[in-house]
Amino acid sequence: QVQLVESGGGFVQAGGSLKLSCAASRSIFSIDTLGWYRQAPGKQRELVAFMPRFGSTNYADSVKGRFTISRDINKNTVYLQMNSLKPEDTAVYYCNAQGGSENYWGQGTQVTVSS
Repeated sequence: QVQLVESGGGFVQAGGSLKLSCAASRSIFSIDTLGWYRQAPGKQRELVAFMPRFGSTNYADSVKGRFTISRDINKNTVYLQMNSLKPEDTAVYYCNAQGGSENYWGQGTQVTVSS
């Protein structure tokens, strides 16, 4: 098992930046896929970005060129750098770790972008 704890959310004006962190309770080196999802009020949870253990990172079209997913294996932490934030980026952001039949979620961190 792995516990995921997100941090770094908050309130920011449009055009600003935030960096989310997701600390894992064990090594993330062998986790097949690490990702970030978000859920806005009244909407379904959607994929924002993911990083496979082998291969390229992938982003939702709505965040390409603005968001960057990265990881620090030594710190067992996954990051989401968010730049040029827009009001439509307002949501609860969740960290996700998947491997085989396992699928783990963090508790989420709120990001609010004002116009």
